[in-house]
Amino acid sequence: MSDKYNFIVVGHGAAGLAATLAYAELAASDPHPGRIAILDRGPREQRGGATRWTGAFLRIDPEGNLDPNWVDFMTEVSGGLSDREYCRKLEAETPTTIKFLRDHGVKLLFEEFPLAHTFDNGVAGITPPGRPEGGGVAIVEALSTALEQYQNVDFLYETEAVRLTTSDDGQVNGVVVRNSEGLLRTLSAPSVVLASGGFQGNPEMLTRYLGDRACDLPQIAPGTQGNRGDGLRMALELGADTAGQFDMIHAEPSDTRSQAADSVIYTFTTGIFVNEQGQRFYDEGAETWDNSFEKIGYEIWKNQNQKAYWIADAKTLAIPNIEHGWLSDLAPERADTLEELAEKLGLDFESVRKTLEEFNAAVTDDAFDWRRLDSKHTEGITPPKSNWAVPLDEAPYIGFPLTGVICFTFGGLRTDTDSRVVTPSGVPIPGLYAAGELTGAFYHAYPVATSVLRCLTFGRLAAQHAFAVRDASAFAESIQSLR
Repeated sequence: MSDKYNFIVVGHGAAGLAATLAYAELAASDPHPGRIAILDRGPREQRGGATRWTGAFLRIDPEGNLDPNWVDFMTEVSGGLSDREYCRKLEAETPTTIKFLRDHGVKLLFEEFPLAHTFDNGVAGITPPGRPEGGGVAIVEALSTALEQYQNVDFLYETEAVRLTTSDDGQVNGVVVRNSEGLLRTLSAPSVVLASGGFQGNPEMLTRYLGDRACDLPQIAPGTQGNRGDGLRMALELGADTAGQFDMIHAEPSDTRSQAADSVIYTFTTGIFVNEQGQRFYDEGAETWDNSFEKIGYEIWKNQNQKAYWIADAKTLAIPNIEHGWLSDLAPERADTLEELAEKLGLDFESVRKTLEEFNAAVTDDAFDWRRLDSKHTEGITPPKSNWAVPLDEAPYIGFPLTGVICFTFGGLRTDTDSRVVTPSGVPIPGLYAAGELTGAFYHAYPVATSVLRCLTFGRLAAQHAFAVRDASAFAESIQSLR
């Protein structure tokens, strides 16, 4: 196995796979395509990192276009801190990225989601997002299988990146790696792509940026444990700039009973949340589920001692396809009486009874419509419920015990629209690219169903730029040889 490559990719998730495959396809027509390496710190059977475990929802229409409201929404929720040029690039490149997926055999589904969300031009409606049939693992296996057809691609499993190497003038020219035996090896290449995810798997970094009790954040899936912040650390050592909010995370409310990955509950807007004292603590109807489930997950971790309980009744069960919003492999707890449900959830019945009586009495007579923001609200209680407030008084009662889990971190490297890592002055570091969750983009909130999409898109763009630089360098060398 060679130590000399034309292109090295650190990370085997959506961003790394898109970069590696796009480069391999570009190089295929060259009589001397050069060698390519893709690194994965895990074994082959677990390849794919966090992408392997995600539902990989995509904020697109069936034609492959990004939600037209997304760029402005990013500006709004970030308080103007998001990189608008970067966002516009994602919008422009999304159709090509979706074609890239489909060309490699990834089938996309557009299943109706049971509750209102804001994927429809910013207006609460039920236009569904897309998702790959089989979830993120379908992307991992489709792109990995396509890559395996190229004889010039080396898959380096159980290999960790340790540090980047540079020439005397600062050009990145390789990466030092450690194999499963703990031995170091230097791989050289004129272009290196960092696609190793965020730092959600690193308790020390989480504590440094998030503060107290970061160690209490469970991982949403096994694949995120390998996201140790290596790419961030290596690039910062070279003077790279940062972007995104380092003290914020994408958290989600997850079923505590389940051992399965991604056991998230999305259908909470038609019920209520209570804490371990049986008291409400959040306006469940302030926003559509897609704009609030992250805030709920964060609130449960930050202020509710990692314990919360969602309670609903027969009116929620009557909503068509409501079970599509329960990603847990376990059905909700179910009971004919509130007292029985409280017992199953481990809650004090009297506290829950008092909370529900107060809530039910505060509900207005407005019409209930789960398909849109219906303004059916409460009056005279704190916290209020702004939409979808229906009395919880009709058996059967259902509930989930929940905790906040970490999905990914917001802070990361700053890149340009070609995925080049830049310094604080905006100057690209020659030979260094980054894509995916390793790169910072989000502030205050994550407009959902765009993480995998931006991983794929900017991984692909990194390959395009690196190959164009290679062609330009080869042309310059050929001209020089003629002189």
